[in-house]
Formats: sequence, structure tokens, C-alpha cells
Amino acid sequence: MNDVYLLLGSNLGDRYLFMQQAIKLIEEQIAPITNKSSVYETESWGKSDAPDYLNQVILLQTDMPARLILEKILAIEIVLGRKREEKWGSRTIDIDILFYGDAIIDEVDLQIPHPELHKRRFTLEPLSEIAPNFKHTGFKKAILQLKNELNDDLVVKKIYF
Repeated sequence: MNDVYLLLGSNLGDRYLFMQQAIKLIEEQIAPITNKSSVYETESWGKSDAPDYLNQVILLQTDMPARLILEKILAIEIVLGRKREEKWGSRTIDIDILFYGDAIIDEVDLQIPHPELHKRRFTLEPLSEIAPNFKHTGFKKAILQLKNELNDDLVVKKIYF
């Protein structure tokens, strides 16, 4: 079984509802969730005039191949109204594969570990909550250490529902 960490994000519509629907579909189509972070509200990264995001990291354990997980999460995004019109554009739901066990995958449309995660507070804040000692496969550093070394000053705050 592989530990698979996914990042969920939404900044359009009922953001929390979209994330809950994504979790339900992930559990039905991929694997049960074994752990999840709190939900964080985050300023938009890469496009500062966009609405704020809700972000959450979830952990699942599965033997499903990473490529198939990618296909399934892309289909879930479409079901939940995701439209890919511009880079870093607003979205009803975004689901990224952060880690697939300790695998390193470098293909045109599938890169694991996620190539930007070490630069993004909105990813490392929730990830460090549930996996502070998990080692980044490429950098050989714990997630908490990567978070503590960040230069990203984006506002990321835990929210409660």
C-alpha cells in the first residue's frame, strides 16, 4: 500500500461543499481517507486578484497506480465543474497529487512529488499538520523543515466549520 497525499483547493462557489463532495468521490472511486488536515483559508497564489481559497490535505492508502489516480481525480474535477481556462485561474475544485509513497515520477503530465509543493505555504501548512516528519523524496527533508524554511509569506489560516 502506498501513502498518497492529495491537496484539495477551491475558490469558487460553496468552497467547503465542493471539497466535501470531492472527498466523497475520492473515497468512492479511489480509496478511503485515513487522515486529513484542518481546512485552511489561503490568499490566491500566482494570481493575487482571485478570491481566497480553501485548502486541505488528505491521506489515503492504495495500491492503485499513480496514473490511474490522476485520471480519476481529473474526472472528479470535471464532475464538480472544474474548467481549465487559464493558468492559476479560479476553480470550483483542484486536486493535486503531492506524494505517491516515496515514488519519483517525472512524466509530461504527471510529476510526483508535486514540483511546486516545497515553495507553497498553502500546501505545506496543512501537509505539516498531518505529516510533519514525512520526508520529501527529492529533497530528503521533513515536511515541517521545508515549511520552516519557506520564503512564501502568503497568509494561510486555519478555519473551523
